[in-house]
Parts: sequence; structure tokens; C-alpha cells
Amino acid sequence: MVQRQEHIDRVACALVVACCVFWGLQQILIKSVVHEVPPLWQACIRFSGATLLLGLWCWWRGVPLFVRDGTLRAGLLAGLLFTGEFTCIYLGLRDTTASRLTVFLYTAPFVVALLLPRLVPTERLRTMQWVGLMIAFAAVALAFAEGLFGQSALPRQLRGDALALMGGLFWGLTTLVIRSSRLAKVSAEKTLFYQVAVTAAVAPLLSVALGETWSLSYSAMAWGSIGLQTVVGAFASYLLWMDLLRKYPATKLGAFTFLTPVFALVFGVLLLNEPLTPQLVLALAGVTVGIVLVNRKPAG
Repeated sequence: MVQRQEHIDRVACALVVACCVFWGLQQILIKSVVHEVPPLWQACIRFSGATLLLGLWCWWRGVPLFVRDGTLRAGLLAGLLFTGEFTCIYLGLRDTTASRLTVFLYTAPFVVALLLPRLVPTERLRTMQWVGLMIAFAAVALAFAEGLFGQSALPRQLRGDALALMGGLFWGLTTLVIRSSRLAKVSAEKTLFYQVAVTAAVAPLLSVALGETWSLSYSAMAWGSIGLQTVVGAFASYLLWMDLLRKYPATKLGAFTFLTPVFALVFGVLLLNEPLTPQLVLALAGVTVGIVLVNRKPAG
């Protein structure tokens, strides 16, 4: 039985921030090769590889994946929602920028904060925590203000933004299913296996339906991107995230994820030579304040 913690300790804080650093890079990795490697075929390669890695990891660690424990229905539902999230991400990145997609995708913590307390009463947020959540999101929105509102959006860009919002909804619902079902009591490996395995099975069907061309002849940059997405993203960081969700309040962990779009901006500055704007500095400060408020212990 996993012992639940009511507050985020230092180790968990460091681990979730490390995840956010990579997730901030992840959208740039996908975007950089999405026009060379068809999006859903790219997802298929990634999650097939992650399924294989996770299977080998579980075999090595002796983690059972196929015992009957009453999680099949919830696991398949979580897997389908996870598939929906990444379908929206990969397709959305054809039409909108990585930074815009990331800020819309990270509406997911609001889905969790609004709905999870109805299913798990211990996850209810206090007034000050809601204030912190709003500050964090407002800070991120400020960082993207020029890109979001400073110019007319093209129809394709609006479609990409809509897909990003749908991806955020699917992500939030995946978290709800995991936290409010028997998946909350099984190993992180099994919870993640449902998600990556279902995606690996469904993504090829979606790819064929969209008429994508399959190939394995890609540039070294493309394979490097897919390799990082697979090993660090779909395997290591998501396995760690599933483990954290089983031990710590999802609503409080969700506040940390607002760091991801800020990291995405930082990587944009470093890798794409984008300017370091005052909005970015304010976003970093605002996200920090928001996280402190959400994770602040109640008085007394």
C-alpha cells in the first residue's frame, strides 16, 4: 500500500521540476520534426518504443502487468484519454507554435482542480490555493500575451489552438481517472503501461485513417528527437509522474506543471534565438508565487 502524502516534500519538488524541464523541451522536439515525420506516425514510433522499454523494465524489476486486479476498464479508459491527448498534441503542432500549444495544453490542472474534489474530497483546494492557481496561470498567459492577442490568428493556427485545448481536457480527465479509480492503488508501471500500450495500438490506426506515409528513412535530427521523446519523455518522465500522482495530491502537483510552458519559453530563447522578454521574467516570478501559495500548509 502506497502511503499518501498531503504536502509536496523537497525530493518530490525537485523531481516534478525536472519533469517540467523536459516537458518544456518536448513540444519543441516534436515541432522540430513534425513536417519530416508525419505526426501520428511519429507518435506510433514513440509509444511503441516506450511500451517495449516499459515491458523490459517491468520484467527486470519483477513488476506484474497482467494479473487480474480490477483495473482493466479504468486502465483502458485512461489509455484512450491519453491517446486523445497526444493525438491532439501531435496534430496541433502542425498548425500552431510549440509555445502557443503548450499554454493551452496546460489548462489541464484546472480540469483536475474543478472536478477531482468531487471524486476525492481530500483533494479539495482552499481559497488561498485557488488564488495561487489563478496567479500561476495568469503569469503564464502574460508571458504569451503578445503571441496570443497581438496579431490576427490564422484559421490553421486557431485549429491548432483548439486541438491544444482538447489535449488539455484529455490530460485532465486522464488524471481524474487515475486518481479516482483502482489505478491509484496499483504500481506506477502498470498505470503507465495502460496508457502507452493503448496509444501504441491506436495511433497506427489513426495514422492510416489520415493517410500518412510511413517510413523509417529520416534524418539524424529526427531520430534524435524521437529517441528523446521515447526514452526520456514517454518512458522515464511519465513513469516518474505516475509514481508521484500515487503519493502526492494531484491538485498540488498540477500547480508545478505551470512551470512547463515557462521552460518552453526559455528553450525558445536558447534554441530558437527568441528574445528574452519582460513577460517571461514576470511569468517566472508569478509561477513561483502561485506554486508557493498552492503548496502552503494551512495555519495551525
